[in-house]
Amino acid sequence: MAYWLVKSEPSCWSWDEQVAAGEAGTPWTGVRNHAAKNNLIAMAVGDRAFFYHSNEGKAVVGIVEVTKTAYPDPTDASGRFVVVDFRAVAPLKTPVTLAAIKAEPELAAMELAVNSRLSVQPVRAAEWRRVCAMGGTRPGPQP
Repeated sequence: MAYWLVKSEPSCWSWDEQVAAGEAGTPWTGVRNHAAKNNLIAMAVGDRAFFYHSNEGKAVVGIVEVTKTAYPDPTDASGRFVVVDFRAVAPLKTPVTLAAIKAEPELAAMELAVNSRLSVQPVRAAEWRRVCAMGGTRPGPQP
């Protein structure tokens, strides 16, 4: 199992909408950055990701799980980009803000702290555990 972080602007797709999608989950469409695309391609079924509200809120608000690996993004006319399917697993009891992540010495090297613009990012196991603890949430299965 690997860990990730995926970003969405709540006005485009919110945590509440992800939860409302239920067990079937939804495809993560619209990624148009090649580094982010490569991260989607690297995901496996069962991998977990933090659901991060970008721009509005700037906080990790929930955990999602990969239910289907990379396949062509139906919203991409060029055919170069992919999606994976996610289902909501659990909310964080307390959202963990970008400011809190940047203030936490244990998270100084976290991709979100050093490159907050990338929309799909890897998360190290120790970072995963620390953000879960900050959010008052159990980290779930460990790799």
